[in-house]
Amino acid sequence: MGLTSAQLDIVDLTPTIGSEIRTDIDTLLSGGEAANIRETLEQRGVVFFRGLDISDEQQVAIAKTLGSLVQNEGEEGIYKISLDKNVNQRAEYLKGSLFWHFDGSLQPYPNLATLLRAVKLSETGGETEFCNTYAAYDDLPQSDKDLIAELRVVHSAERSQYYVTPEMSYDEISFWQKSPTKACPMVWTHQSGRKSLLLGATADYVIGLPVEESRALLARLRDWATQPQYVYRHGWEVGDLLIWDNTGTMHRALPYAVDSGRLMHRTILAGEEPLQ
Repeated sequence: MGLTSAQLDIVDLTPTIGSEIRTDIDTLLSGGEAANIRETLEQRGVVFFRGLDISDEQQVAIAKTLGSLVQNEGEEGIYKISLDKNVNQRAEYLKGSLFWHFDGSLQPYPNLATLLRAVKLSETGGETEFCNTYAAYDDLPQSDKDLIAELRVVHSAERSQYYVTPEMSYDEISFWQKSPTKACPMVWTHQSGRKSLLLGATADYVIGLPVEESRALLARLRDWATQPQYVYRHGWEVGDLLIWDNTGTMHRALPYAVDSGRLMHRTILAGEEPLQ
């Protein structure tokens, strides 16, 4: 069990990541427990609320109690996640969400957190997995911490697309290479002083290492961070509202049928600390 306040009952689901918060809509809308929710989110990586049956407007209102919304994110703060091109014109790009990643590696301020609500589910598949990159860093052998302490990794949208389309055409490669790249620390030292690993599908190569050594190191650390003890798998129920700390986790959706109708409504909280 996690901590319990007057208005929140917090139940930890694994030792390192994932908590269910049991409360009511009015408590969430009031913002009175926002500080406790944010603290739990940072420590646990993922929190979710079951059985609230909220609307889009309430989802956005709850998000605003927790932070500032990312501008131009869908309609009125709601972005529809679907692999159906009739629902989301970027459905093909969203296939990249099936691979471990974090959001905003190419942004000066990566997203703080994401709120995701299940509107319609696929009959099979479609669970979402999260791993705690704080805990994964903390448990690294000291020799690895020393090895990676000063390393920087170039992240690119192009690299992430090879997971979706391994044999891209020249035109596709040219398109993705128009997106800017960014060099990020492999170890993110946060304003709190805590450290997390910074990996994922956009991680292209380590500056200063041979290509083979670079790719092997990135794969080894990703495998380390996604071991079962650092992972929470969420089995969705319609109406679930889930929030993850984007700065201290990676996530991925598990495969589901493109024509399943699976639909999630997303609201993003803007980043509050720079990634340099």
